[in-house]
Amino acid sequence: MSRSALVGNVTAMLSDAGFVVSDRCAIRPKSFDVAARRGNDLILVKILGNIDAFNEATGLEMRRLGAHLGATPFVIGLRSRDEDLKPDVVYFRHGVPVFSPDTAYNLFIEGVPPLIYAAPGGLYVNIDGDLLADERKQRDWSLGRLASELGVSRRTVSKYEDGMNASVEVAMALEELFEGDLTHPVDVLDDEDDVHDDEPTPDDPEADPNDADLVATLVRTGFTVHPTTRSPFKAVSTEEDRNEEPVLTGHSTFTKAAKKRAKIMSSIGHVARTRSVYVVDDASRESVDGTALVERDELEAMDDADELRAVIRERAEPEEAL
Repeated sequence: MSRSALVGNVTAMLSDAGFVVSDRCAIRPKSFDVAARRGNDLILVKILGNIDAFNEATGLEMRRLGAHLGATPFVIGLRSRDEDLKPDVVYFRHGVPVFSPDTAYNLFIEGVPPLIYAAPGGLYVNIDGDLLADERKQRDWSLGRLASELGVSRRTVSKYEDGMNASVEVAMALEELFEGDLTHPVDVLDDEDDVHDDEPTPDDPEADPNDADLVATLVRTGFTVHPTTRSPFKAVSTEEDRNEEPVLTGHSTFTKAAKKRAKIMSSIGHVARTRSVYVVDDASRESVDGTALVERDELEAMDDADELRAVIRERAEPEEAL
């Protein structure tokens, strides 16, 4: 299957699952292919035939964007090396969850989250430690008795009851011993701490030297600017102490390529519930599909973030300005 066909299939599946899906980010380089929202769940999705093409720089950018936009980053792929990704298994690459289209279908269409995740050493599941302890005590089994049945140490059983995850083999043995399911699914939409250690948001990269003056101006007006390196926008600008939507920010000469980026920014903004502004030296129009165009000199004359936000709202397309 070609990558284009795979992207089409995944986006169609997300639409069938009730997600509003952005236009495809048909530019390079790009950290994600589409943004999608269903209710309060916002996801950024990278779609690959071979997940080995997913590098660290892209993973770091997706994680930063997830933090700044309140989104969960995902990679949906078919294989790693020459081996297909196993169904209903969550993998991780550079801190980002990875799974197959079948797993995505079960999660988003069927509402059945995966139970298994891959980590160094094999495949693992989340054990419900409280339920395990209750079942053991109901049978009047000691830690030692259960440890003997499983072929592990008493300390290991105690750790299971304290929330340590177990191998698939141990989980199956527990299910057989207690004649019931003692696991709980991998909640990838909530960045499941039981599966993947809660890592801090990666530091922002340095801004492009050509954008240094623009960044300084945005900071002066009250924004915190988070530069990007692999997105259709140059930065995500936020106001940390105010409940205002983030602003996707672009900057370049207003060319056909800039117009294309502005359209993508608008589509992403519609899904991610952000505003978007593209700063140019000379503008012959006020907006591109809801992305406001602001001339550099005009921006430099603004006093604060409220003034810029007012301009963005005024210049957005009517359906965006409501």
